Amino acid sequence: MSVTVDGDKSGSVPIRVRQILRGPRPEKVPTFIGTACTLIGLIDIAAGVFPRFRASRMHHAAEVLPGTLGPLSAALSLSAGVLLLLLAHGLKRHKRRAWRAAVVLLPLGAAAQFAWRHSVLGALLSLALLTPLVRHRSEFNALPDPRSRWRALANFVVMGAGSIALGLVIVSAHPRRTIGSPSLADRLEHVLYGLLGIEGPVAYTRGVDWTVGYSLGALGMLTALTTIYLAFRPEHPAARLTDEDETRLRALLDQHGGRDSLGHFALRRDKGVVFSPSGKAAVCYRVVSGVMLASGDPIGDVEAWPGAIERFMDEAKAHSWTPAVMGCSETGGQVWTRETGLDALELGDEAVVDVADFSLTGRAMRNVRQMVKRIERNGYTTRVRRVRDLDDEELERVRRAAADWRGTDTERGFSMALGRIGAPGDGDAVIATAHKTDDTEGTDSPYGDLKAIIHFVPWGPDGMSLELMRRDRSADPGMNELLIVAALQASPDLGITRVSLNFAMFRAALARGEKIGAGPVLRIWRGLLVFLSRWFQIESLYKFNAKFRPRWEPRFVVYRKSGDLPRIGFAAMQAEGFVNLSLPRPFTRRRPTPGPRPCTHIVPAQTGDHEVRAA
Repeated sequence: MSVTVDGDKSGSVPIRVRQILRGPRPEKVPTFIGTACTLIGLIDIAAGVFPRFRASRMHHAAEVLPGTLGPLSAALSLSAGVLLLLLAHGLKRHKRRAWRAAVVLLPLGAAAQFAWRHSVLGALLSLALLTPLVRHRSEFNALPDPRSRWRALANFVVMGAGSIALGLVIVSAHPRRTIGSPSLADRLEHVLYGLLGIEGPVAYTRGVDWTVGYSLGALGMLTALTTIYLAFRPEHPAARLTDEDETRLRALLDQHGGRDSLGHFALRRDKGVVFSPSGKAAVCYRVVSGVMLASGDPIGDVEAWPGAIERFMDEAKAHSWTPAVMGCSETGGQVWTRETGLDALELGDEAVVDVADFSLTGRAMRNVRQMVKRIERNGYTTRVRRVRDLDDEELERVRRAAADWRGTDTERGFSMALGRIGAPGDGDAVIATAHKTDDTEGTDSPYGDLKAIIHFVPWGPDGMSLELMRRDRSADPGMNELLIVAALQASPDLGITRVSLNFAMFRAALARGEKIGAGPVLRIWRGLLVFLSRWFQIESLYKFNAKFRPRWEPRFVVYRKSGDLPRIGFAAMQAEGFVNLSLPRPFTRRRPTPGPRPCTHIVPAQTGDHEVRAA
């Protein structure tokens, strides 16, 4: 029984059939074409690599697909498959360059189907796949991603490694026609020579030498051509904060900086920015692996936030980036979800200490109190000052110590890290330092008596946010607790009434899961978090923050769909510096012991001491 539409004179045509004849909706065409290219590319590669696949029923049934040229040449089939795989991701992301390449490749595939194999059906299917590309070309209008010529070197490394791996499969795919028993070294040598178009040491019978040789040569040619193309195409640099942008952002922070503790981190130089049409609000972001990642709430007047958010979403759509926001407040999450239709998920809680309520007295603060007293008895002193009150010599010493005590090659942090100390315009930032004169070392230390540093950035006129914590590895345990307490005790003299410490991921689940009466699901979730804390220090961070009896402010991640969360999480880890996909630097000196980092994850260093790392 077919279902028809009321009032349709052609009621004999079922709705499902009409939908099939009408084709996919325009917004679904890029995903459909990209998936088709992926499947066809995999079939092409299998046809070019495996002789048994070329003789199988599956391949005979698939020969009508565009690009499957196995019977004519394994090399052509392999080349077509690799090219289609390279195009598939770009087509799914609506990229204009990928569309142009597909529009050229598909007619060539149709011509090959008809001229060399006389396959009318194969040529028609190629043109059928081309039809929605041309008809819905307006869907493929995404601008290029940020890129540099380092992409060419990365392509050479990745494509080269893939070609060598695939080449080893090709060389080993003909065991019955291989002369002798070549070793793995011989096969690897044959692959390397073959990629350069030179005959290698492995020999075959029945003309397989030509098939293997042309296939390896095709892989080498693709690696070379794609690398040359990437090396000579124009650069498209990532967005950076200009001096004019920084001036405008500082003006907004002067008026509205007290709203969000993460506001000052918008002044990182490696972020781009979009302003609302009125200029009264802005959203700062960084693009990482195709994710347009914002952090914290928009800067500026809440009434102007929708305009800045709309500009942000327009920019994401123009480049086909995945929009996401990390660590926004509850108010920010409400505005983001209301204006964009995105969804929000609670990510954790920010620890905020109200200075008026902080005290070392009482049983709850006994451990912190005892630790601070013990360190002070060991001869440590503290100083808490505005950055503008440090002279040039001491400021340079603090910068040098912070860099040398970092412990890793790259600076970590994005959402709660500024990445600099004492830059022009940052004079309101607060530096807390720990000092101890060590007679055994004399005065030869380049840092003098400096043993630990904590750097806070402004949070409006009466607040500050923890940005960086570094210490000398030879210092006594408990430096972080000592300096946080010193900063809190000195805050009234600096006009500070609230201090933002670290961000604790999944804090609510950890706190509720350990209470009496917690349900089985919550207990299982807490157990998983405790298990993951062995590597990510989730529980340790929560317990460290809890020492100072803060109030907890929830923070959220805003995302488009659940399927984007793994990608957003991976991009956030890249932005924070926990995942580094840059090329290795074998000649870079690495420090053996990790040092303290900015804000969020805590790694126990010694008893009673922690290192704070960016989340």
